[in-house]
Amino acid sequence: MLNWIVDNYPVLLLLAFVTIVFRLLPKVDVGHDKTYMRRRIMNWLPLGLTYALLYMGRYNLKVSQYAFEEIPAPDGSPLMGNVGFGIIFMVGTIIYGVSFLINGPLTDRMGGRFSILLGAGGAMMMNLLMGLASLTLIKHGPMYGFLATHFIVVFSVLYALNMYFQSFGAVAIVKVNAPWFHVRERGVFGAIFGILISLGIYLAFDVGYSILSSLGLIWVFLVPAIGLGLFWVMDFFVVRNSPVEAGLGEFNTGDATSGDDGPRLGAAKVFRKMLTNPIIVTIAGVEFCSGFLRQAIMQWYGSFAKQTDGVLGLKSSFVNENWGLMLFFAGVMGGMLAGTISDHLFQSRRGPVAGVLYGLMLVGAVTLTFTYTTPIVGWLVVFMSMAVIGVHGMLSGTASMDFGGAKNAGIAVGIIDGFVYLGTGVMSLTYAIILPKVELDAAGKIIGEATDPANWLAWPIAMIPLAVIGFVLTLRLWNAKPKPKSA
Repeated sequence: MLNWIVDNYPVLLLLAFVTIVFRLLPKVDVGHDKTYMRRRIMNWLPLGLTYALLYMGRYNLKVSQYAFEEIPAPDGSPLMGNVGFGIIFMVGTIIYGVSFLINGPLTDRMGGRFSILLGAGGAMMMNLLMGLASLTLIKHGPMYGFLATHFIVVFSVLYALNMYFQSFGAVAIVKVNAPWFHVRERGVFGAIFGILISLGIYLAFDVGYSILSSLGLIWVFLVPAIGLGLFWVMDFFVVRNSPVEAGLGEFNTGDATSGDDGPRLGAAKVFRKMLTNPIIVTIAGVEFCSGFLRQAIMQWYGSFAKQTDGVLGLKSSFVNENWGLMLFFAGVMGGMLAGTISDHLFQSRRGPVAGVLYGLMLVGAVTLTFTYTTPIVGWLVVFMSMAVIGVHGMLSGTASMDFGGAKNAGIAVGIIDGFVYLGTGVMSLTYAIILPKVELDAAGKIIGEATDPANWLAWPIAMIPLAVIGFVLTLRLWNAKPKPKSA
């Protein structure tokens, strides 16, 4: 226990700091009593930690690449190099994005609790299967020949199924929390949402790399599977869809469907309503850009540092060795900055905060193009991650509630988060085409064009157009606020 505390003290200190800051912030009084506040924490905390574990069971694919790219396939090529990872991740993220056409309406009808249980259970099973496939490849077990020869196809299918179940996570967390948070306090929830995302990223990368080095490849998949199983049980007994289901009274959230007591619209009508809402469409466009930019940094900086290490020496740098921790810091600070400024400076408007953060993202992308081969690159991409994670938490986690309303939150966040991962899919395809290929020598060492930093210039350049488009779109959201049907 003491060793764990020593190894993770920066995270513990940061969480303590965040807790103190949240307690000192000016409170938005919307009439909650202490009983309500305690029950709400009991509701969102296990739900949010389940969401963090879903992230761990999603981005562990990148961690596994560090092992798979050093294992030769029967033809001598890496089992999963840059192209292979790009293809598998692209297939998974596109399935994730398209799944919202089904899972958004299903969540609105069945409730967020149903969706988090289905999503966590399904992702647990898929991670178990990927772990078993990894064991077969390492031990040359049954079906080794088939798995080694058809690795990209097999893992694309397993990862796509994993991402289908993963897609329930974002819809569930927003759907469950929408009836519990008033519009005026959702900026703070957006900060919490960003922190939970960042915690999941820390678990996926730093904890994942630690698992890879100490326990081995298969446990990169089995540990999140075990964690998801434990939290599935906790969610079953604790999480409730609304204050009413938890035995508390009705609560008017002040969002776009507050006061709407009419019959539930069909999924097709709600989709049409959302897709003809210029604010929802604009948010979706911004988040398409966020999906590209966030994952362009998160998924590729580590590969860049490792593969060019012979020239730049970035693999042993503080940022690369603590990549998950750095993204955790960036996400916490970005989420807190976005959430508190939105609620306390911009009267719960989300557009101005997104615009400021996208402006920082654009400056960072341009600067990165000229400095990606210098020691500043690690800290620069951490700064850019702070900006884009702040935008993602503010728009996907908060604006989707505001403008979709508690009644239609599932479809609203489905559309918005679907565009996030469609942007991620475009990123994966783009970089699979433009980044240098990984080659192995007879000893399994990476050689060839991927080791030359000059061949990575396309990595930062591809970010600039998306940062420009995202910034322009955020300006259209500057004065947008939801209009409830009743006070």
